[in-house]
Amino acid sequence: MLSAVIKEATRTNHQETEKKVVLRIKSIESDAGYAALLKCFYAYFSAVEKAIAPYIYGVLPDYEERRDSSYIRADIEALGGSVENLPPATAPEIGDAVQAMGALYVLEGSIMGGPYIVQMLQKKGIDRGFSFFKGYGDESARKWSAFTEVLNRLPRNEEDREKAVRVASETFKRFGDVFDRAEVARL
Repeated sequence: MLSAVIKEATRTNHQETEKKVVLRIKSIESDAGYAALLKCFYAYFSAVEKAIAPYIYGVLPDYEERRDSSYIRADIEALGGSVENLPPATAPEIGDAVQAMGALYVLEGSIMGGPYIVQMLQKKGIDRGFSFFKGYGDESARKWSAFTEVLNRLPRNEEDREKAVRVASETFKRFGDVFDRAEVARL
């Protein structure tokens, strides 16, 4: 199954990116600091969404129903922030549906960690701006399963599997790069 192969092959990049996110969360001291974290997510997720858009429609039947960067924008605005002055974010190059699904693996997979992020933020006194990290609520596991079902059926050969793995790995790495470039806000 491609989803299991991607999970194993991207483990290191996933852990490195996750570490950067957790360190940033630990530095948050206010709503403005949380909004700064969300700006990293918004900058990157919106860049990846634009890159995959020409290839994803028709491949993932419920793509229009899935959460996207508009949720992040709403959370930033709920915290009193704006999407101006975003950190630099570069999506991987996407040239087909297999690569698009490889990149989307990272974005959709972030849903699974969302509840933990919300808990960490609530312990810091943050009490709003969670629509993105709440994912699909009680439907999160079902939506993830539906996504991986499509992902696992998509590759036609070993080359397709390798492309999906490469793009997923690059997607994690470039997402981590956003946190390296972003200024830390401790407001």
